[in-house]
Amino acid sequence: MTTKIAGKTLEEWKQECPLLGQIMATEEVFWANSQLESCNNRTINTQLGITDIEAAEQRLLRFAPYLAKVFPEIQEKNGIIESKLVPIPQMQQKLTEMYKQDIEGTLYLKCDSHLPISGSVKARGGIYEILKVAEEIATKHNMLSLSDDYSVLSEEKFRNLFSNYSIVVGSTGNLGLSIGIMSARLGFKVIVHMSSDAKQWKKDLLRQKGAVVIEHNTDYGKAVAAGRQQSQEDPKSHFVDDENSSTLFLGYAVAAKRLQKQLLDMKIPVDQEHPLFVYIPCGVGGAPGGITFGLRTVFGDNVHCFYAEPTHSPAMLLGLMTRKHDEVSAQQFGIDNITDADGLAVGRPSGFVGKTLEKDISGVFTIQDERLYPILRNLADTEGIFVEPSAVAGFIGPVQLFASAGGKEYLKRNCLEQKMKNTSHILWATGGGMVPKDIMDNFYQKGANS
Repeated sequence: MTTKIAGKTLEEWKQECPLLGQIMATEEVFWANSQLESCNNRTINTQLGITDIEAAEQRLLRFAPYLAKVFPEIQEKNGIIESKLVPIPQMQQKLTEMYKQDIEGTLYLKCDSHLPISGSVKARGGIYEILKVAEEIATKHNMLSLSDDYSVLSEEKFRNLFSNYSIVVGSTGNLGLSIGIMSARLGFKVIVHMSSDAKQWKKDLLRQKGAVVIEHNTDYGKAVAAGRQQSQEDPKSHFVDDENSSTLFLGYAVAAKRLQKQLLDMKIPVDQEHPLFVYIPCGVGGAPGGITFGLRTVFGDNVHCFYAEPTHSPAMLLGLMTRKHDEVSAQQFGIDNITDADGLAVGRPSGFVGKTLEKDISGVFTIQDERLYPILRNLADTEGIFVEPSAVAGFIGPVQLFASAGGKEYLKRNCLEQKMKNTSHILWATGGGMVPKDIMDNFYQKGANS
């Protein structure tokens, strides 16, 4: 009997998806999404919109006095969790040399790798979701009103209140750090279920911050399932669901409003003649999905969002390409889901993100693990910026856009070929700010030896 994957045989999928053979052979590919639609025509598969993003932004502003009080590193920023947008001209030149491919337009780095508090893109959504839970509990107990100065949340009576509740999450590392650090600071009991690919230093840091870490000898999906099961058994527990949470999604989406202001301040235009291309490393899809939703809501058709995945963990690529989303996994197609890019080691994508944004994501490309370390080293050498391996997965995006058949077809189909010299390319650096120096030195050395 022939085994079927989401209703079709492997041969049927290969006929329907011409790139599948290369993907299964863990070769690098660049896939352009034929389902992409203009923002003017599309019917988005969610009730969320700009008012929800603005409400999330307002909630973060309410919490800013509290955050400034309990996290000294953001006092100067008045409690706002934000990262720099920086031009990286020397790295752009280095990429051109490495891959012998000119990159038209200007490259920038969005340094979510160095977001305060937890040093990764997950600080956006993860911290936001915990703040929303805390606000709901405190207002329900009539201890807080929306007009209060939220710095009162640092008082012991609130820690005593939150200690009656638990926060549970499943993570490969960075989401766990953001959830764990924020929850423990507020006073919640926090339990982080971590998959086998989670780095030891992340587990150690979480325990140091007061979180309970439960280790699993399985992949991300099983760690999440274990966390969800545990949380369901406790009525005073909140499960942070990276695959399905609209709250996380909106926390990530706030990035678009912040980026819009940064671009204006830097006098970088985004319009029909000045397109914006964004390249985001993708694991289960929560962070890139929220960011994409925000960017498409703010910039419409003038922004083009591409996701980067390891060749051994092409979960979102398979979900979008087959249009079966979370009904398919890398493992079903014989791909092992083993990668050095630990934050991207996900076999099955978020169905919520895939279905919501299947007409908004411009495409997905994959990268071999051995490319990550030389890129990481060159970013450190040229720009003095140190990130973790998964954070540089997007760096071959602009190269592949111009070099690959899929990239060239995308530019032609969208009448962009003559506009690329005016393009701003944003590489979204997703993690690395909290990596211990000895481990970062090891990453750098691997790059030097490759």
